Amino acid sequence: MTAQEFNEKVVPLNRQLYRYAFRYLENQEDSKDAVQDIFVKLWNLRSELVTVNSIEAFSIRVMRNYCLDRIKLRKTVSLDVNEYFSNRPGNEPAPDRHLEVNNSVDIVRNAITDMQEPQRSVVRMRDIEGYSNEEIAEALGIADGTVRVILSRGRNKIRQILAKMYGYENERSKNLIAEIL
Repeated sequence: MTAQEFNEKVVPLNRQLYRYAFRYLENQEDSKDAVQDIFVKLWNLRSELVTVNSIEAFSIRVMRNYCLDRIKLRKTVSLDVNEYFSNRPGNEPAPDRHLEVNNSVDIVRNAITDMQEPQRSVVRMRDIEGYSNEEIAEALGIADGTVRVILSRGRNKIRQILAKMYGYENERSKNLIAEIL
């Protein structure tokens, strides 16, 4: 595909790709960046685009996969309190809120450290580093279903520790635990 064909067939999809990305990412800047990244990706694949039946459908699929990957990266947990608050829109948190989250992060960090292997590795790889279950299974040499079971048990253990520390009777504590996990 030549540059002229690319400009005629792919570039006009700009608005459609942006709207699609915005539905997933819910942020203007991230959506604009996504469109640019997809255009670069499509430009690099331009020689193969000749064989694609519908460039529009292919572009949308590439955008969908890109957005899902970005969302997956957001679901990882940062154990850095400053990063946690910097990712939250709005004003600087109250000092007691900052202290509360800092204590919770320490509890979670210690809970993960105290876990036995392979639970420690599975929880860390999935929830902190953002690996998929399949990637974890391959890296640790265990079945995908086993990863899910280990992960579920590890998360439950962390929930129980946090529930003991804060108590479930307090609605704010429930929200904090849900937010952290």
